[in-house]
Amino acid sequence: MPAQGLERKPKISASRKLMLKSMMVARATEELEQELEEKEEEKTKYLEEKSPPLQTGSMSLEDLQALCQEIHSKITVVDEERYNIEAKVMHNSREIKDLNIKVLDLRGKFKRPDLRRVRVSADAILRSLLGSKHKVSLDLRGNLKSVKKEDTEKEKTAEVGDWRKNVEAMSGMEGRKKMFDAANQ
Repeated sequence: MPAQGLERKPKISASRKLMLKSMMVARATEELEQELEEKEEEKTKYLEEKSPPLQTGSMSLEDLQALCQEIHSKITVVDEERYNIEAKVMHNSREIKDLNIKVLDLRGKFKRPDLRRVRVSADAILRSLLGSKHKVSLDLRGNLKSVKKEDTEKEKTAEVGDWRKNVEAMSGMEGRKKMFDAANQ
């Protein structure tokens, strides 16, 4: 068991790690280049097998027409195969997409759609909560506290007077007592 005070030394030094990483990267690039060369060789080999070189110099007109028809029929066969393969790929990609959506749904993590703002009146909310047989119409403004305009205007005019008199009246201990008495009333 290592002692608590001693730090554990790494098994590989930093320079050795860096050297190993660079060697691994070099090896990977060599293998990648080799793989690309092999693919290119396979491609050329396949093309040589499937399409031998044509010698049309000594052919007659009918032979050339027959050769063109043969090449045309081969092209149509290849196009049909390509179309079928593309259709299979598209079908498989759609199926993969659907399966991914199902997996996400099963996990419970899915992209939520953007919600649109809906304006609903208070009557509509009450109808949905209470049911259609309860017809309730709320007059929300009627429940508000009514304030008389005359009272607020009188208070404003009383306070607005000469501000110097008001400051002198409220200064010192007597002014604080007046403010305290006014607040209690």
